[in-house]
Amino acid sequence: MTCNVGIVERTVRVAVGLLLIAYAIPIWFAPSGWNWIGWIGIIPLVTGLVGMCPLYSLLGISTCPPRPTAR
Repeated sequence: MTCNVGIVERTVRVAVGLLLIAYAIPIWFAPSGWNWIGWIGIIPLVTGLVGMCPLYSLLGISTCPPRPTAR
């Protein structure tokens, strides 16, 4: 499993994931019929913590800086 998510994007993914999960738990936000949608935040949270996005692998995208090659 190779890293294909850069550090800035990982930070944003974790923040967005936590915010969405906080929306799903109606403690800080008013309960509505749409709070369940916040559980989608698990996806960016996990991909941000692991540093690997399966969709990026399928599309051949990487936001990690290139690694130096050995001589």
